[in-house]
Order: sequence, then C-alpha cells, then structure tokens
Amino acid sequence: MIRKIFVLLAIAWGQYISGQTEIKQAQEIAVSSHVNGTLLLPGEPEKPNLAIIIGSSGPTDRDGNQNFMQNNVLKKLAEGLTRNGIATFRYDKRIVKQIRRGNVDKSILFDDFVHDARTVVEYFKATDSYKAIFLIGHGQGSLVGMLASEEVNGFISISGAGKSLDQVIIEQIEKTAPMFTEDTKKALTYLKAGEITFDYPEALESIFDVDLQPFMSNWMQYDPAEVVRSLQMPVLIINGTKDLQVSTDEALLLHRAVPDSQLKLIDKMNHIMVTIEGDDLENSKSYNEPYRKISTELVNHIKSFILKE
Repeated sequence: MIRKIFVLLAIAWGQYISGQTEIKQAQEIAVSSHVNGTLLLPGEPEKPNLAIIIGSSGPTDRDGNQNFMQNNVLKKLAEGLTRNGIATFRYDKRIVKQIRRGNVDKSILFDDFVHDARTVVEYFKATDSYKAIFLIGHGQGSLVGMLASEEVNGFISISGAGKSLDQVIIEQIEKTAPMFTEDTKKALTYLKAGEITFDYPEALESIFDVDLQPFMSNWMQYDPAEVVRSLQMPVLIINGTKDLQVSTDEALLLHRAVPDSQLKLIDKMNHIMVTIEGDDLENSKSYNEPYRKISTELVNHIKSFILKE
C-alpha cells in the first residue's frame, strides 16, 4: 500500500515539474466531405484553447507526411501542444483523400484549401467547446491560415513565405538557373493575369505544367505580407535558422508587415521542426526520420503565445 502511494505521488510530482498533462482523448472527425482529421483533447482544462494545424504544400496528410516523406511532424506538434493543455485538430488536405480514392480533381485551386480551413474553423466555433481558437499554418499552410483567420483569436506562422509565389519562383530560378530568369518572368506574367501559357522553355516544364497553372495562378494572387498586415489579432511568426526551404528572411518580411507581431527565429531548427546539429545532408535525411523529436523551443513558444504566459 505504501509503495502504491509512493508511485502515485511520484507520477503526480513528475507531471507537476514538467507542467504537462495527459492526452485524454483522440477523436476522428469528418468536418466535411473534403476534410477528415484528428482532434486531441487534454486532460485539463475542461474548456481548453484549440489550435487548428494546417499542413504545408503537396499531398500532406494530417500527420505531416506524404508518400515519400514520413516524419510525423504535424502529429508531433499536435501531441506536444495537447500535452501542454491545448486541444489540437489536424487534418488531411483534400488532395490526400482524392489520391487515396484514385480520383484526383485536376481543377483544384488554392482557394479550395482556404475554404477547407474556414470550414474547420466554423465547425469548431459552432461547438462552443473552446476558450479560444488559434490557427497554425506550416509552409504553404501559413498563407492558407492567414486567409482563413477572420473568426479566430490568433494566428501562428511556421516557415511561411513572406512574398507571393511568383516572386519566390523568380528568386529560386535566379539562384539555380539564371539563364531562364527572363523566360520565367514572362510566363509568370501570364499566370498572374489569370491566363494559361505555353510560352516557356522545355526545361521549365516541371514548374509550368499546364495542369498546375490554374492552381499556381490562383495562389500567386496573394501577397503574404499584405495578407498578414490585414489581420486584426495577435500574430506569432516562427522560422528555423536551418530551414532549407524557407529562409529566415521570409519571417522577417512578415514581421515587418506586422511590427507588433511576435517573431521567434529558432536556432538550428529546420523545415520539419527538428533540431539539426550537422550539415545539409543530415538536414535532408531528417525528412524521413520520424524518430526525431520536435523542437521543444517551438512547442514552448506556441504554448506561451496561446496561453498568454
């Protein structure tokens, strides 16, 4: 009996010093015909804050994975926050369900992702089960989250671009294939105007695939710096110094657009939110190393922002 009491006290003390709570419940929820996800509820408080997590580009599922990239980044983020008393909902992008069904909608647009995020917000607001609702957008999900944030209490960008898609593409071409810079600018001018173009070198086919052009055209209509400037809520901007995909310069652009936002540049954190001590090879390999732990500093910054600590 004494040993049992000692064990219980040890467990209670361990939870006390770590400041963490248990994950009370995991629920599969179908928000709409396009959106399915996982809701994690903490053991306490009874009416927690809710963080809705929006994934990055490509066919990203609720855990942050794609067919050839398994790292569970969004699952680890959700679990880390819920263990700190914050309910989380993460969901499969609609393209994931379409791929699994073998029925991909080629007419899908960037605005469809924004619509899905808004639908998720509306669903959880209607339950009246949460103290406040926050949106967390990762990568492409950062811009999606900004555009869907009208009815939430705060917005968090992780590795979000600070400039429009066309400007991002031009920068990448200037760095990797400068001989195609002018051809790229010309093609992007057509897309920016909402037109389809075939006027580009064959070497740029992977960028300007005709099936992708409507999606790209829709996406590049938005300038993240302008969008984030319009938000009427607290904003937290996070980027890692070892992010190979989105440099800290992008986070600085967003922060300059909203000077009263919180900016956190996390040393040695990469795009999938893990700490990288080594070189770019280690960084790249980490995208398929699900055993890696998510950055504790990242989780703590988000927790403090949401709980106003």
